[in-house]
Amino acid sequence: MTNTKELQAPAKAVKVKKTKDRSLAKSKARSGWVFIAPFLLGFFLIYLPMILESLQFSFNDIQFDRGGGYHLEYQGFAFYEYALLEDTSFVKTLGSSVSQLLFNVPAIVIFSLFVAVLLNQKMVGRAVFRAIFFIPVIVSTGIIESIDLQNSLAETMGQYTESAGSSINAAGGGASNSNNLLNAMDVASFFQNMAIGTQLVTYIVDIVNGVYDIVNKSGVQMLIFHAGLQSISPAIYESCQMDGATSWETFWKITFPMISPMILVNAVYTVIDSFTAQNNVMMKFINGLNSGSSIANAQEKTTAMAWMYFLVVILILAVVAAIMGGYVFYQRREN
Repeated sequence: MTNTKELQAPAKAVKVKKTKDRSLAKSKARSGWVFIAPFLLGFFLIYLPMILESLQFSFNDIQFDRGGGYHLEYQGFAFYEYALLEDTSFVKTLGSSVSQLLFNVPAIVIFSLFVAVLLNQKMVGRAVFRAIFFIPVIVSTGIIESIDLQNSLAETMGQYTESAGSSINAAGGGASNSNNLLNAMDVASFFQNMAIGTQLVTYIVDIVNGVYDIVNKSGVQMLIFHAGLQSISPAIYESCQMDGATSWETFWKITFPMISPMILVNAVYTVIDSFTAQNNVMMKFINGLNSGSSIANAQEKTTAMAWMYFLVVILILAVVAAIMGGYVFYQRREN
């Protein structure tokens, strides 16, 4: 006859284990809220009032009083209509910024993933190579970035090189720029027997000519990808080798699905980073109008432009998340 106490003991053990798991999950959740608490306090106390005030300015005309204050006169969507219908440069610059984004995001994500996979291999001096690839992130931030953007000597030399190159090309009948590493005609002649379209050739040429910017903007993405690669269990790769899988099959069947959440994170990060960079054409356009423009209500109009630009960024982020969200693989752990 089976003892009922022996049957109840495993059930109690399972119940105790589930209780511990739930308490651990709650503890982790509380730690997460504590971790993001400074950001939440700063956002609600500092940034949110500024955001609401900026949105208010985009619908109102700011009238300064003699006593030092100001009052607002409601204008509706007049400033938005000016940006879309009257200022033709805004729509043109916005389109150029979006096209630049469509070029930068795939190139940066693919390059950073490729380098992260290489740096994850066992080789001599791996830590040194990781530091070398992350140096551009440190160099391109803070005061060093501002010095680089305000480097008048480099700007003057660049203008001189461009003018000299255009003079040489004009004299020689060529149409290429001397600052470019590759020319579309050269790449097209190289791929002439491979039936590759001209748009793909142009994209490859732009990637090669913009490799400096791509490397500079790929450091954080490489670090995120590398952290994701490190989280994959080596036992999975060992089982693949025992089954006779090739490196190509292992990458597409194991590495790529396991790293897909990081691809989504890096895509979103790259979109935001590209849109908010100081050298972005749209950011330059808005800052230029706000600082040195003589048009009436320049501050209110640029505020409306900035809000439309923000809405475009949010829309693109939603599209990217919706497209890539269906292909992201999330590893589920048993409770």
